[in-house]
Amino acid sequence: MNRFPRIGAALGLLALLTQAPAAMAHGDGAHGAAPRAAPVEREQQDWGVAAAPGVRARTVQIRMLDGMRFVPDRLSVRQGETLRLVFRNEGQLLHEAVLGTPASLNAHAEMMLKHPDMEHEEAHMVHVAAGKSGEIVWTFNRAGEFDFACLIPGHFQAGMVGRIRVLPAAAGATAPQSTQGETHESHAH
Repeated sequence: MNRFPRIGAALGLLALLTQAPAAMAHGDGAHGAAPRAAPVEREQQDWGVAAAPGVRARTVQIRMLDGMRFVPDRLSVRQGETLRLVFRNEGQLLHEAVLGTPASLNAHAEMMLKHPDMEHEEAHMVHVAAGKSGEIVWTFNRAGEFDFACLIPGHFQAGMVGRIRVLPAAAGATAPQSTQGETHESHAH
């Protein structure tokens, strides 16, 4: 049994993953280098909606590492809260962050394996070149467990995934305000 073809294939895959990041980018490798030119389209997704312009947002810094990890990789947010997710690529490879459900990210990752040069830009994703930062400003208006992932071929498969837990809004936060001075005991049934 000859082991050398397997070793050669493994070394070739390793070289592809570590030495040719631009070849694995979505397109020409230039996206992520410049800010979005078009206004953000606010389309409701299962995991929320792009924030309205000027809305207050809590800023969360997330590091992107060439070890195929996000730090932190777990976030909690209240339903209705808006986050400004600032992704800082501290590695040498191009990375991206895409928000979604586990099912939508799995499907997108499969598509990226088949079409690694596919170009796309949505409000729930950002491409970040080495040493640069990018951001997503997102309103999490639906409770549940959602993910963010780097879908560049090989990165997602290596575990570059994080989780966002959106907790239901506090009961009193969405309840209508009572009439001034009125309590349950003070009105007639």
